[in-house]
Amino acid sequence: EEINLLKLERAECLARGAALKWASGVFCRPEHLERLGQYRKRESQRTASIHSRLKSVVQSYLEGVDWGLGQLREARAELREVSHDLHKADLESRKNSEEVTTLETLREISVSHRQLLAAVSNLPRLYKVRSMVLETERLVESRRLLEAHARLMELERWQDEVLQQLQGPRGLPGTRLTSEDEELVRNYFSGVGRLVDALAKELWAVVGSGLSLACQNPTLFVSAVRIVEREEALDQMFLEERRSTSGQNTPMPPGRPRCWRDRFFKVMEEAVSARFRSVSYLHTRGPGLASHLSALQHCIMGDLSTVRHFLEQCVPSHYRLTRAYLRFCHQFLQNHLGLVSGWELEGGEIFAVLNWVLHIYNSSEMMGEPALVVELDIDDMGPLISQEGLEQLQNKYVQKVRKSVSEWMHKALEVELTDWQRDQEPDIDHEGCYHTSLPTIIAQMLEENARVALMISESLRDQTIQMGLYEMENLLSRFRDAIIVFGKEHRRDSAINSNKFYLHYLLACINNCIILKTSTESLQQQLCSFPSNRYSRISLGPLAALDRAVRKACRLVMDHLLFELQPHLQELLSRTWLDQGEVTQNMCGVLERHCEFYNRVRQPCRQRLKEECQWLTVVEYVRTLMQKRVVCRNSDERNQLAQRMTQDAQQLRDHLQSMEIDGTTDEVNPTALITALADIISLKDPNMLILMISELVSKYPDISEEHVSVLMDVRGDVPKDVRKSVIDFLEQSAPPLPQGYRPIFTEILVPSSRIQFCLPTAKCT
Repeated sequence: EEINLLKLERAECLARGAALKWASGVFCRPEHLERLGQYRKRESQRTASIHSRLKSVVQSYLEGVDWGLGQLREARAELREVSHDLHKADLESRKNSEEVTTLETLREISVSHRQLLAAVSNLPRLYKVRSMVLETERLVESRRLLEAHARLMELERWQDEVLQQLQGPRGLPGTRLTSEDEELVRNYFSGVGRLVDALAKELWAVVGSGLSLACQNPTLFVSAVRIVEREEALDQMFLEERRSTSGQNTPMPPGRPRCWRDRFFKVMEEAVSARFRSVSYLHTRGPGLASHLSALQHCIMGDLSTVRHFLEQCVPSHYRLTRAYLRFCHQFLQNHLGLVSGWELEGGEIFAVLNWVLHIYNSSEMMGEPALVVELDIDDMGPLISQEGLEQLQNKYVQKVRKSVSEWMHKALEVELTDWQRDQEPDIDHEGCYHTSLPTIIAQMLEENARVALMISESLRDQTIQMGLYEMENLLSRFRDAIIVFGKEHRRDSAINSNKFYLHYLLACINNCIILKTSTESLQQQLCSFPSNRYSRISLGPLAALDRAVRKACRLVMDHLLFELQPHLQELLSRTWLDQGEVTQNMCGVLERHCEFYNRVRQPCRQRLKEECQWLTVVEYVRTLMQKRVVCRNSDERNQLAQRMTQDAQQLRDHLQSMEIDGTTDEVNPTALITALADIISLKDPNMLILMISELVSKYPDISEEHVSVLMDVRGDVPKDVRKSVIDFLEQSAPPLPQGYRPIFTEILVPSSRIQFCLPTAKCT
C-alpha cells in the first residue's frame, strides 16, 4: 500500500507539473486570462468523461469475475461426481478380475472347435486334392494349359481358404495360426507347388517356341498369354489386399508374387538369343562371317514379320511385342558384334562387319523399314557398336589393308626390277611412251582400296588414302634406291656385258613416276577434312618422293648421255677437230639418237630431258675449252678456233631446234655461250678485251676469275697489264645472280694449273 501511495503521489506530482507547464504556455500574457473560463469548462468536461469510462470498465470487470467464480464452482461439483463414479468402477473391476481365467479356457475350446469345424467342412476337398493334382499333371503334360491352370487356381484357392479358416477372423486374440499347423497344411498341398513348376516349364516352352507356333497353331501361345495375364491379375489383387491391411501384417500366399509377365519377356529374349546363335554359328569365323551376317539379317527380318503379323495379334496391345522383340534383337546384336569385334579379323571380315553395322542394319532392308522405325528408338538402346569400337575396327581395317598393300607393293617392285633385266624394250602405250606394269598395279590397288573404303564412310576412305600415300612414299624411296643400284650395276658391267635397253628402262621409270603422280594427285583430291594420325604427314610427301625419283632417273639418263658423248668430247678442241668437222657432227648424231628416245617420255619430262641434253652439251663443251687443250699462237689460230667454235654452236643450235628443243626457256640461251666465248677469242685488239668481258659478265654473272683467266690463256696474246685490269674488274664487279637465272659456270670447274719448277737437273719449260 505504501508503494501504491508513493506511485500515486508521484503521478499526481507529474500531472501537476504537466498542468503547470501547459498553463504557463497558454497564459503567458495578461490578455490570455480572458479565456480562463473556457479552458476550465473544457477540462471539467474531459475529467467527467474519463471518470465515467473508468466506472464502466470497473463494472464490466467485476461482472466477469463473478461469472468466472460461478463456473469454477460448477466444475468442482462435476469433478467430485466423476471421481466418485471412477472409484465405483475400480471396485467393480477388481471384483471381476478373478472371472477372466475361466474365460481363457473357454476361448481355447472355441479356437479348437473352429479349427475342427474347418477341417470337417474341408474334408471333401482334402480328399480330392491328390486326385486333382494327378489330373492337373496329366493336363499339363498334354498341354491343355488353360484347363490345367483353372485346376491349379482351384487348388490354390482351397489351400488359401484352409489356412484362412484355421487362422480365424482377423483381429481376434489367440487366433494366430501356429507354425506346426501351417507346415502341416503346406505339406499336404505340396503337390500344388510341383504343379506350378510343371505348368511354368510348359508355359515357357510354349512362349519360347512362339515364332514357330504362330505360323502353325497359335492357340497354345494365346493360352500361355491368357495364363500370364491371369497370374498378373492375381499378383496385383494380393498386393492390393496386403496394402489395404498393412497394419495387420497379412502374409502373401505361397509363391506370390510370381511376376510371370516379366518372366514372359525374359523368356522371349532368351529365345531370340538362342535362335540367332544357331544361325550359321559354327561357320562364323573366317570367310563365312559375311554369310553369317547375311543369314542373321534374313532370320531377323523373317522373325519380325512373324511377330508383327501373327504374334502381335495374340497378345494384349500394351505388350508392344514388336518393340520388345526389336529391343531383344538389338541387345543380342550388340553383344554378338562386340564378341565378333574382339576376334582377330582379316580386312575382308572387318569390312563385312562395318558395312553391316553402318549401312545394312539401318537401311530400308532392315531397321530402316518405315513400319519398324516408329518402334525402334536407337538413341535409347545405343548403337550396335560404340563410336570407340567403330574407330578401333576402322584402325584394324586400315592396318590389315596396309599390310596387304605393303606386300603387293613389294612384289610389284620385285617384278619391276626383274623387268629391267629383260633383253627387250619396255611396253609402249597408246601415246608411244615407255612404261611397265608397276604404276598400273599400284594405282589400281590404291584406287580400289579407296573405293571399297568409301562404301563404309568418307573418314575410312580418307584414312585408307593417307595410308596408301604413306606406303607409296615408302615404295618410291625403295624405287629410287633401286634406280641408283641399277645405274651403278650398269656402269660396273658396261665394259663386260652392257644392257642395251638400260636407257629404255630409265625412261620407263620416268614415265612410271609421271603416271603415279597423276594417281597420287587424284587420291589427294578425294581427301576430306582428316584428323591427324600416324599417316597424316604432309600431303606433298609422295609427290616429293616422286620428284626425287624422277630427278634421279633424269640424272642417270644424262650420265648415260655423257658416257656416250665422252669419246667425242675427248677429240673436241684438238688439232684434228680444227682441221675436220666430224667430231661435232658425231656429237649431234648421239644427241639426235637420245632425243628420239626422249620422245618416248611423257610431258613435261620429255621437254625437260631435251633441255637438259642441250644444257649438258654446252656445259661439257665449255668444260673441254677450260682444259686449255688448244692455246693459240697467233691471230690466224685464234680466228680459226673462233670460227670453228661458232660453226659448232650454230650446228648444235640447228640440230637441237630440229629436234623440237626450245633453247630459250631460260633467260640465257645455252648455245649462245659458245658463240660469246668465240667472240672473246677472235677479238683482234686485246685492249678491248675488258669491254667484251664486262658484256660476258652481264649475261653470265656466275663466271669466275679462273674462267676468264683460262680464256685469256687460250688467246695466248693478252699482256700482263690487260690481264691485271681484267682481273681487277672482275674482283670489283661481282654482280648478284638475277631472279630465275640458272648458273652455268658453277658447274664447270677449272683444272688447277701445274706449278712449274726450274731445277738444275732438268731443262726449264
